[in-house]
Amino acid sequence: MAKNLVIVESPAKAKTIEKFLGKDFQVESSFGHIADLPSKEIGIDVEGNFMPKYVVATDKKAIVKKLKDLAKKAETVWLASDEDREGEAIAWHLFEQLKLKDIDTKRIVFHEITKKAILKAVENPRSIDYNLVNAQQARRVLDRLVGYELSPVLWRKIKGGLSAGRVQSVAVRLIVEREREISSFKPVASYKVVAEFLTEEGKKFKASLPKNFETKEDAESFLNSCIAADFKVADLQKKPAKKSPAAPFTTSTLQQEASRKLYFPVAKTMMIAQRLYEAGLITYMRTDSVNLSEDAKTNAQEEITASFGEAYSKPRNFSTKSKGAQEAHEAIRPTNMSTQSVSVDYDQDRLYDLIWKRTIASQMSDAQLERTNVKITNNNNTKVLTANGEMIKFDGFLKVYLEGTDLEDEEQEGMLPNMVTGETLTNEYVTATERYTKAPYRYTEASLVKRLEELGIGRPSTYAPTISTIQRREYVEKGTIEGVDRSYTQLKLASQKVTLKSLSEKVGSDKGKLTPTDIGNIVNDFLVENFSNILDFGFTAKVESEFDEIAEGKADWIERIKEFYNNFHPIVEDVAANAERAKGERLLGIDPESGKNVYARLGRFGAMVQIGEATDEEKPKFASLQGTQTLTSITYEEAMDLFKLPKTIGGYEDVEVIVANGRFGPYIKYDTMFISIPRDENPMSIDINRAIELIQEKQAADAPIAEHDGLPVQKGVGRFGPFLKWNGIFINVNKKYDFDNLSKENIVELIEDKKRKEIEKVLHNWEEEGIRVEKARWGRSNILKGKLKIELPKTVDATKLTLEEVKDIIEKKSPKKKAAKKTTKRKTPKK
Repeated sequence: MAKNLVIVESPAKAKTIEKFLGKDFQVESSFGHIADLPSKEIGIDVEGNFMPKYVVATDKKAIVKKLKDLAKKAETVWLASDEDREGEAIAWHLFEQLKLKDIDTKRIVFHEITKKAILKAVENPRSIDYNLVNAQQARRVLDRLVGYELSPVLWRKIKGGLSAGRVQSVAVRLIVEREREISSFKPVASYKVVAEFLTEEGKKFKASLPKNFETKEDAESFLNSCIAADFKVADLQKKPAKKSPAAPFTTSTLQQEASRKLYFPVAKTMMIAQRLYEAGLITYMRTDSVNLSEDAKTNAQEEITASFGEAYSKPRNFSTKSKGAQEAHEAIRPTNMSTQSVSVDYDQDRLYDLIWKRTIASQMSDAQLERTNVKITNNNNTKVLTANGEMIKFDGFLKVYLEGTDLEDEEQEGMLPNMVTGETLTNEYVTATERYTKAPYRYTEASLVKRLEELGIGRPSTYAPTISTIQRREYVEKGTIEGVDRSYTQLKLASQKVTLKSLSEKVGSDKGKLTPTDIGNIVNDFLVENFSNILDFGFTAKVESEFDEIAEGKADWIERIKEFYNNFHPIVEDVAANAERAKGERLLGIDPESGKNVYARLGRFGAMVQIGEATDEEKPKFASLQGTQTLTSITYEEAMDLFKLPKTIGGYEDVEVIVANGRFGPYIKYDTMFISIPRDENPMSIDINRAIELIQEKQAADAPIAEHDGLPVQKGVGRFGPFLKWNGIFINVNKKYDFDNLSKENIVELIEDKKRKEIEKVLHNWEEEGIRVEKARWGRSNILKGKLKIELPKTVDATKLTLEEVKDIIEKKSPKKKAAKKTTKRKTPKK
């Protein structure tokens, strides 16, 4: 048995570290957190001192038992979880749950998984940092209090199953407010002037007026004044300039750059970075720091000199700008600068390449540039056109990397031909194009991370889970917005004549950007109205600062939590008792037939439109929103169309075809078939030809693909994946089979295997009585008789049950028995 037990968080990390330590060390994984607050109760003593109650999850009990047994046999236990606050909390939970002792327990941390770093950590152990533990406890407890207090209020006032969170609700608010800025934005038109010229050497370039014309008349007047004008270079200035590299990656900047260049979602970036870290290829990926160690800078300098020459090397120090940066150890960098690329898999290779280039570039020389500014005048008016160019004289760090753009495009942009002051230019054309001011951009995952960081909300470990959570809970989605066509005009002076052209462009279209859903809008508005302090950006950032103070030992975490809760809880109780129910209701107009109001609002099954009031004698009419319709975007006309369903649109093979709207969306009813209409299609636009297409597609999909024992075999794809249907039995088709090309042998194998499993499930089968006892999940069994299903306790051994015992159980559980009892009760006479 090894004398030393090292406990890390992940099995991948354990395998890597085990290579660096000798036979006296055994490395095991805790598989992340082993203890947390209970899932079915608040788990915090809000009536007392706010101490949390930690429990070991069911799926972690075997791991804890194994680690406890190994710890008892080891002379020393080394807690080697990650170096951030969450890692410190994991180390503390291990210490507590394994019942370790200070004398034979050591805490080690490292920011890279290399032999040098691991051995150095073992040589320099420390004790658990309880300030970091308390900072993490404060975050966990505060977030639990907010979630457990707010969520029930949302269930009562909006809809069941909703939830709220301190950081996630602020993130949703940012997205909601940005969408409303876009909706309320009024574009302003102006005319941008661009001219193309030829130099005396015949080289083309473009110049523009620095300021747009506000009206078409002003633009046209300027173009007319340029007819037959002589243009020349009035002034030409060349100035040296330089471009410096960006700092090495922090968690936030890595997420942003991987989104821009590799199109990775934030969660994917973190998952891949975790794998690279655990494989010992990069340093720890959750950090606010832009620092590099002296060893790393020396290593980078050697690599740059060897690969590019001494002129390209310039060691640099960067300072961390973000407020309250924590765990400031090192930026994210390769563990070995001489490893320019790796061969793991496609995505890991690309992310590693990005990290290597960014790190190396940060230690390289400035790019030396020459910036040129040309002023062009003419003899017919006083307007001055300008052209700006940039020439790279020494590429420096640009040889490796440029932040946020494509290197080749950047080098080519803005190059100007050689010119001299006083040179005569030939004008090819001048255009004045109507341009509109642009609405604010919708958030991408990367730009949302950047904004959260700017506001001081959240920390490196929170960005990815926050963005994943608000999408998973359907407060926000990555939508596709089609946009609309907009016409604009362009005036053009060419061949001494001004012409007018009408053009068209698509505006407002977006793909993959974060947009709020109807429920996201309603939840946000309710929280902002009733819990403005929780949704306040300043408050959320202040909380993060308080966590930092706790981590530094400058504040007591329990006192901070107590202060927050004593102010927060009374507000929750007041809102729960007195706030009105939120429906996200919008009055669209009046129904011409009944004279009743038409609303768009949130209903039990989602967004819908309604004619009439809930208080009316006659029940209101309802219709679910379809496709891309939302509560904020649906028009009165679109709403009234929804009430025209169901409608008969024709016949097919002498059977009526009906378009209708159901709980799960619009559908076509044909004979006994129900065919869903695709989400992006408007049910009102479905004609008989399109309906027949969908019917035939459904018929083809439902057509038998084979026969077995004289019964048809069908296939389909459902909620749980591809399946076969035979004799009323659904048979899942796993990945070992090619679902699109199932052979006869495959089909027989799948059906017979399913039949065998069904037979194996049966413990007793009394066919003459119509009674069957089957195995069920989790060690239980079920008694089945007709539609009656009785679940037996785990303590009952179903294999030993007799028919009489089963009949007795059925008799006791029979609904008829209950009904008979109920009728024997005496009714209280009315007074």
